[in-house]
Amino acid sequence: MKRNAIIGLIAVIVVIVCAFLPWITVQADEGLRTYTGLSSEGSSFGEPGKLSIFVAVLTGVFFLIPKDWAARANLFPSAFLAAWAFRNMLLYSRCEMGICPDQRYGLWLSLLAALTSFVCVLMHRKKFVQ
Repeated sequence: MKRNAIIGLIAVIVVIVCAFLPWITVQADEGLRTYTGLSSEGSSFGEPGKLSIFVAVLTGVFFLIPKDWAARANLFPSAFLAAWAFRNMLLYSRCEMGICPDQRYGLWLSLLAALTSFVCVLMHRKKFVQ
């Protein structure tokens, strides 16, 4: 395996782990509420961690295949994963009705790992046949 594929695979695993980590903390009437990518009861966030995990697994599978077509096919899922992580960061970190959430490490780490996996796909070098 190439170094880019190994780094990309590690980044994809970090994205999967980050779906379970705390993303934000909000001061509610009954106290502090912590939301993750998979548990957001009492809010309208949904569960974006499920799609993150699915796309991260798909990206990881493409990283494991040492063919040029797999690297080309990995461009879309890794770009979608980076865009989805950026969308989650924007959605979860916005202020509503004067209440601003405290951003936690899982949200930023997920975005950083998704961008890292996308850069690893972009750095793939194809072999030239003569």
